[in-house]
Amino acid sequence: MRLELHKIHITGLAFADKTYTSGGTLFINKDEAEALIAEDKRFAKVKLDLACPGESTRIIPVKDVIEPRVKIGKNFYFPGFFAPMEKAGEGGTLVLDGAAVVTCGPIVAFQEGFIDMSGPGAPYTPFSQTRNVVLYVEPADNLEKHLYEAALREAGLKLAVYLAKCCAENEWKADEVQVFEKGNSFEETQKYPDLPKIVYVCMNITQGLLHDTYLYANDLKPALPTLLHPNEVLDGAMVSGNCVSACDKNTTWHHLHNPIVQALYARHGKEINFMGMIPTQESTVMDGKLRAAAMNLSIAQQLGADGAIISEEGYGNPDTDLCLNARFFENAGIKSVLVSDESSGTDGASQSLADATPELDAFISTGNVNEMIEVPAMEKVIGCKEAISLLSGGAEESLRSDGSMFVELQSVIASTAEIGFNKLGCEWI
Repeated sequence: MRLELHKIHITGLAFADKTYTSGGTLFINKDEAEALIAEDKRFAKVKLDLACPGESTRIIPVKDVIEPRVKIGKNFYFPGFFAPMEKAGEGGTLVLDGAAVVTCGPIVAFQEGFIDMSGPGAPYTPFSQTRNVVLYVEPADNLEKHLYEAALREAGLKLAVYLAKCCAENEWKADEVQVFEKGNSFEETQKYPDLPKIVYVCMNITQGLLHDTYLYANDLKPALPTLLHPNEVLDGAMVSGNCVSACDKNTTWHHLHNPIVQALYARHGKEINFMGMIPTQESTVMDGKLRAAAMNLSIAQQLGADGAIISEEGYGNPDTDLCLNARFFENAGIKSVLVSDESSGTDGASQSLADATPELDAFISTGNVNEMIEVPAMEKVIGCKEAISLLSGGAEESLRSDGSMFVELQSVIASTAEIGFNKLGCEWI
């Protein structure tokens, strides 16, 4: 499979009378874009706003982040949502690199977060560095939360495809073409017989009640683990529908840029043989956890895997899934390295995970979600600043009278992303 990402580097945003790119700026027809989203009568209010790096702007509460993309010559993207149900990962994709659609609105309270475009909170989220087209919507009266989540999720995807499609229909030239090319597992094993075979197990929130992840538009919750070619992951096969704590939410943008997939891909054929990614569930019941861990191991064994990278999404209940995966893989002779954040209290002295197992002996931490940070007031707030009282990591007293906030790190979108797309690390002294 060969995937070509044709990237236009976006360095600026502006509203205009049509949607197109020129000189690195993404120009947007605001009225047309808002009207497109307002076609969905599940919304009572639709408003588009812009937020760029360095501005004194806070976006709160944030639901998802999506990179504007479209298949070249086809004018669609995200199979099953805004594209026909076909395999992702092949051909050319136009990418508005550096731009992002950020969905925002009063949805499910504590499971959302915020983005600061400047100040001490900005380095904790990658989305302080993207040029953000913020879609703020309010639901129609009496719309149930799960229907609002679906409407907002689809609206974000729809807007992202619209932006890229309009740019594709006008004159454009890629600033960069990134190529991902790899054969199937059997072909690669024949090609690199002496390299260790590595599989990536990507755990996803699939617990229902707005804790969902979608693969080819199908909720992963009732599915069994499967094997994906890495190109599929990087080309729109996976979509976030979850409302997990903001700090370790894998947004749709994260799936498109999965850094573990890209890091393994970069070493493929040189240091390792990257066999592919297993998107797997995090069940709410023990039998579901055992079933997923057993199936993850079964797929890895059939591939002849020598090692595995296993990343978590969320914390608490999913920590048991993480430990089971470590136990199953290690006891089967497949060395595993686990990636997760920690919930170890504001002083860092509490137990990091809600579960433990002796087989979990190689662990990469993406940070402590309970660490406290202070962020100043912003000149502009997109959304509702009072929402911090409802967010995980915030409280009513978090918002001070001057507009500043004292919050846990977990209220910042992607601050401790467990696929590693953050800037937190440790310093040995």
